[in-house]
Amino acid sequence: MKKEEMEKYISNVEDFPKKGVVFKDFSPLLEEKFPECLEAMGKDINWDEIECVVGIESRGFILGSALAAKHNKGFILVRKKGKLPPPVSSESYSLEYGEDTLEMKPNSKEKKVLIVDDVLATGGTLKATISLCEKNNYHVQAVAMLINLKFLNNVADEVKNIHSVLNYE
Repeated sequence: MKKEEMEKYISNVEDFPKKGVVFKDFSPLLEEKFPECLEAMGKDINWDEIECVVGIESRGFILGSALAAKHNKGFILVRKKGKLPPPVSSESYSLEYGEDTLEMKPNSKEKKVLIVDDVLATGGTLKATISLCEKNNYHVQAVAMLINLKFLNNVADEVKNIHSVLNYE
């Protein structure tokens, strides 16, 4: 499926979740073209290097768990503060409309992972997730996003091996 076709299913929602933010609503894309989204997100990933997929709450759970199942990999949750039972490892970060904290279960066994999320905006969530992974012996091999809002970030300068299906300059 061509990117132009995918974009037909995405709408801009003004002032959501806060005034001044333009939310990319891709729910119709998932409803109509979910298998195609997964295929596009996973096509450039070297799956032989990946042991587990790390999904970022909440829409990263949908995409990440589906990719993990499709490629026979484990799945690791990164959740917002207070959603996982203790013990947890935490990382606070800034995002385009405030601050937040992410958590994951502590891990001591080294594993190679793919991080999956829906939208890369300013990069705060992704950088916090990478930091959490590093603290917990997860070695990030690649990052997969459905949408990269490149006009809001320069994350590619800091994070290597980012794969995004739709890019907005």
